[in-house]
Amino acid sequence: MSVVSPMRTPAETGLIERFKAVRDSLPGTPETARQRDEAFALIEAGGLPHRRVEEWKYTDLRSVMREAPPLAGRPSLAETDAALATGTAFTAVEATRLTFVNGHLVTMDAIPDGIEVTALAQALVEGDPRLARMGGLAVAKDNAAVALNAAFMADGALIEVGEGVKLERPILLRFINTGSQPFATSPRVLLLAGEGASLTLIESHEGPLGVAYHSNVVVEIAGGSGVDLTHLRLNAEGDEAIALSTLMVSLGADARLATTGTVVGGHVSRHQLFLAFEGENSTAYLGGATMLADKDHADTTLVVDHIVPGCQSRELYKTVVDGEATGVFQGKIIVRPGAQKTDGQMMSAALLLSDGASMNNKPELEIFADDVVCAHGATCGELDDELLFYLMARGLPRPQAEALLVQAFLGEALEAITLDDVREELTELVAQWLAGRAKEHAT
Repeated sequence: MSVVSPMRTPAETGLIERFKAVRDSLPGTPETARQRDEAFALIEAGGLPHRRVEEWKYTDLRSVMREAPPLAGRPSLAETDAALATGTAFTAVEATRLTFVNGHLVTMDAIPDGIEVTALAQALVEGDPRLARMGGLAVAKDNAAVALNAAFMADGALIEVGEGVKLERPILLRFINTGSQPFATSPRVLLLAGEGASLTLIESHEGPLGVAYHSNVVVEIAGGSGVDLTHLRLNAEGDEAIALSTLMVSLGADARLATTGTVVGGHVSRHQLFLAFEGENSTAYLGGATMLADKDHADTTLVVDHIVPGCQSRELYKTVVDGEATGVFQGKIIVRPGAQKTDGQMMSAALLLSDGASMNNKPELEIFADDVVCAHGATCGELDDELLFYLMARGLPRPQAEALLVQAFLGEALEAITLDDVREELTELVAQWLAGRAKEHAT
C-alpha cells in the first residue's frame, strides 16, 4: 500500500525544519512542549492555509509566504536602544508602557498598584498556573495563525489586573521590530482582567522598511464579570512585512468591550478578532479603519460568538483602497442555541480610489436561536462625483477635495475612540497617508 505524502512549499518545509531545530530551546515545561507539539501538528498536517480553506479564501498564506525566516533572538542592549529610538507610535500618550523588541519584552514602566506583569518567557519556564487560561477560546482552536504562534512563542507578557481595579492610564504594548535581514517573531500576551476591572489596552506595531520579516502576534484577554475594556490597535508595520495579529477576548456577565483597529502598514496583513460572550447582558463594539495603496493586502477577519442570552454586538469597519491594493473583510456572527435576545449588527464599507483597487466582503450570520435581532451589510463604491464637484466648485483642488471626503468616510470609525490623544494621532496618520497619495498622484 503506497503512502501519499503532501507536497510542501519551501516555507512549509522550512517551518518544519525550524520547529525541530528550536523546539527544545524554547522556554517552557514539558507540558508546554506537549502543547507546542500539538499546535504545530495542525500546521504539519494541513500545511499553511490557502484559498481552499474557507476562512483563508481571500488571503492565501501558502502562496504569500515564500520562505520561513529564522526566529528572532533576544536583542542586545545596543539593538534594544536602537529599536527604541525608531519607535514613534503614541510617544505623546500618557501610558504604562511595555516594550517588545523582535517579540521579546525588554523594558516596562513602573507598574501601578493592582497590576502584576510577568515576562511570558519566565512564566513559561516556571509553569505559572495562570497560563492554563491561555488558548481557551473554542472558536479559535484550529486557527493556523494562532497555532503557529503557540508553537513558536518565545516571550511576551502575562498581565493580571485585580478585581475592581480601575486604571487611570492605559497599558501600551509597543511591538517594535528591527533588523536588516528577514526574521520572524511570535510574541504572545495574556491579560487576565478580574471582576469589575476597568482598563484601556493599546497595541502599536512598527517595523523597518525594505525588510521582508514575519510578525505573528497574539493578544488574549480573559475578562471577568462587570469588566470595562477598551482596546486600540495600530498596524504601522514595514512595507515588506507579512503581519499576522490575533485578538482573542472572552467576556463575563455585564461586561463591556470597545475595540478599534487602524491599519496603515504591512505588505500583507491579517488581523483576526475572536470574541466570545460567556456571560449574559454584555455589550461589544468592534471597529476599524484601513488604508491601502500600491499592491498591499489587508485582511480583517472576525468571529463574534454569542453563547449566552441578552448580549449585544456592533461591528463597523471602513476600508480605503488605492493603487492595485486588495482589502478583505470577513465577519461572522454566531448565535448559539439558547442565546435568546441577542442583538448583533455588522457593517463593512469600502471606498475604492482607483481602477486597480479591489475589495472582498464576506459578512455571515449563523443563527440557532429564534428570538434575536441580527443583521449584516456591506458596501463598496467610489467617491461621490456630485460631492467632489460641489467641493471643487468652491475652489478646492481635486486632491484636497478627495482627501476631505476620505477623511469623512474614515472618521466614523475613528470617532469611536474616546481617548483624545490617541484619536488625534490616528487622524493625523490618515492625513499623512492622504498627503502622500496626493503627492504621488501629482508627480
